[in-house]
Amino acid sequence: MSTASSPALTGAPQPPSAWRAPRLSTRCWPVFLRNLLVWRKLAIPSLVGNIAEPLMWLVAFGYGMGALVGRIPVGGRTVPYILFLASGSICMSAMNAASFEALYSAFSRMHVQKTWDGIMNAPISLDDVVLAEMLWAAFKALFTVTAILGVMLALGISHSPKLLVAWPVLLGVGIMFSSIALIFNALAKGYDFFTYYFTLVLTPMMFLSGVFFPREQLPPWVRAISDWLPLTNAVELVRPLFMDEWPAHALRHGLVLAATTVVAFWMALALTRKRFEA
Repeated sequence: MSTASSPALTGAPQPPSAWRAPRLSTRCWPVFLRNLLVWRKLAIPSLVGNIAEPLMWLVAFGYGMGALVGRIPVGGRTVPYILFLASGSICMSAMNAASFEALYSAFSRMHVQKTWDGIMNAPISLDDVVLAEMLWAAFKALFTVTAILGVMLALGISHSPKLLVAWPVLLGVGIMFSSIALIFNALAKGYDFFTYYFTLVLTPMMFLSGVFFPREQLPPWVRAISDWLPLTNAVELVRPLFMDEWPAHALRHGLVLAATTVVAFWMALALTRKRFEA
C-alpha cells in the first residue's frame, strides 16, 4: 500500500510560513521612486481629486452647518464648529487618500498591470514591494493633507504652532491606513471588492470617530467601541493640536496607532505572500 509523500515524510525542507517575520531592506526605495516618477505626470489632477472632496465637506458643513451650530464644547471649552470639523476631517482625508492608493492603485500594479511581477524579476523581494506600496500610499496621504493644511491656514481656521506636530502625526495616520488597506488588497479578486471596505469599514468609522460631532452624543456602548477605532485615536491626537493644546492621553492614542500599524502590515504581508504562493 502506497502513501502520499509529504515534506515531513520525505525529509524535504518545509516551505517557509507566510506569517514569518518581515524581511525588509532599503531595496524598497527604488520601488517607491518608480511610483513617484509615474505619478509626477498626473500630480496636478491627482492633487485636485484628493483635496476637492474634503474641502467640499469643510465648506459645506463647516460654514453651512457651522452657521446653525455655532460653537460646540470640546474638552471643557467651546470652539467654532468649523475648527472642530477641520481637525477631524483632515484625519479623514489622510485615511481616504491612503486607502484609495493602497487599494485601487496598488491592486492595478499587483494584479492588472502585473507591475509587481516585473519588479520581482530584479533582486527585490515581495516584502520590499509591499513595504514600498505602504510607504507610497502614506506619502500620497501626507501630500494631500499638506495641501489641505495650507488651505486651512489660508482660511484662518487655525494658526496654532502645534500644527507642526500634527504633520508627522498625520503621516503616521497615513501609514496605518495604508497598511490596513493592503490587507484588503491582498484578498481582493477585483475592484468591486473594495466597495465592502469603504461601505462597511471606513464609512461607519468616519461617523463614529468624532469627525462631524462630539462622541459624547453616542450611546455609552457605542462610544466604548469607538474608543478603540483607529480613526478615533487619530482624531484625539490631532484635534487638540489644532486648538493649540497637547493631547490629554497622547501615549495611549499613539500606542493604539502604532500597534494597529504593526499588526495590519504583518497581516497584509502574510496574505500577500499567500496570494503569490498560490
